Amino acid sequence: MTAERTGTRHGSLMVVADKQGAMLEVSLHTLTTSILILAAATVLLNPVPAMFAQTPERQVAVTIDDLPAAGAKSMTAVAIKEMTAKLLTTLRDQQVPAIGFVNERKLYQFGEVDERINALRLWLDFGFELGNHTFAHSSLNRVGLQAWEDDVIQGENVTRLLLAERNMRLRYFRHPFLDTGRDLETRRHAEAFLVARGYRVAPVTLDAWDWMYAGVYEDAKKRGDNALQQQLVSSYLSYSDAVFGFAEDLSRRVLGYEPRQVLLLHANQLEADHVAKLLDLMRKRGYRFITLDNALSDQAYSLPDTFVAEEGSDWLEHWAITQGKPPQGAPVFPQWVIERSKAVRQTQP
Repeated sequence: MTAERTGTRHGSLMVVADKQGAMLEVSLHTLTTSILILAAATVLLNPVPAMFAQTPERQVAVTIDDLPAAGAKSMTAVAIKEMTAKLLTTLRDQQVPAIGFVNERKLYQFGEVDERINALRLWLDFGFELGNHTFAHSSLNRVGLQAWEDDVIQGENVTRLLLAERNMRLRYFRHPFLDTGRDLETRRHAEAFLVARGYRVAPVTLDAWDWMYAGVYEDAKKRGDNALQQQLVSSYLSYSDAVFGFAEDLSRRVLGYEPRQVLLLHANQLEADHVAKLLDLMRKRGYRFITLDNALSDQAYSLPDTFVAEEGSDWLEHWAITQGKPPQGAPVFPQWVIERSKAVRQTQP
């Protein structure tokens, strides 16, 4: 029969008495060491659940293309302003800095020019910034250097005036389609041209193709297909989560760390309705939202970059290919969304 014991401490000894009064002296150091070994073994055999693991601290700048609206051609000025106000209200209320990149050709709709310009003014009214995305969303890879330069200049007029009203200047340029040049000579000429006009290129490291979802979503909303809208939002968030995870892993493999990322979104109804869900997803991944200025102060954006291709890509791929490490294993975009997007575009005038 095991004796019941009680104990009291005396200096570095634990004096333990059993029921018969026999006194046992045990080294306190030995007892403490045994407890620590047992605790360590318990942790190794029973690791901390993932839900309690510390979330990494990450930073990201939000950038939004195709202002005043990606679907401006088929929207009224009133609809554009409503969509813009809804999107910007969420960003402002959640204290998320953002910059919008403008295609000024979308302003020139008969009888609506002033109201469409006012939709751009909303960005400044809400405390955000505007950048140049060329006048007509022209690809450097397709139209050639001279035509592209002309489109950049034509895309400055209204945006510069709006910024000047707030004592701001036009600072950032975003390449349409992320096309930065089909050969290195063209790319370097384009970069020098942009620098001479006071621009810095706005890169992209996170891109979940919201534009592909957006057209299908807007069509479903017009038709009142709530089930499809929910399916699209769920798929978009799931794919975004996979893209972010892949980009974070690729960053560590190529750079050795995760830089301050730059997220690409588009001015569409999908983001106006559901960007809050995307922001929540990113916060759960540890992201804190910062300005584009802050993001580009990261040393990664000064790394050598000799990427050229027929089609543009994000800057993580730029750096990987420059280093001779083409990325593999990227998440596969849902084919069913691609098929539905094609079908929607075929029905549009």
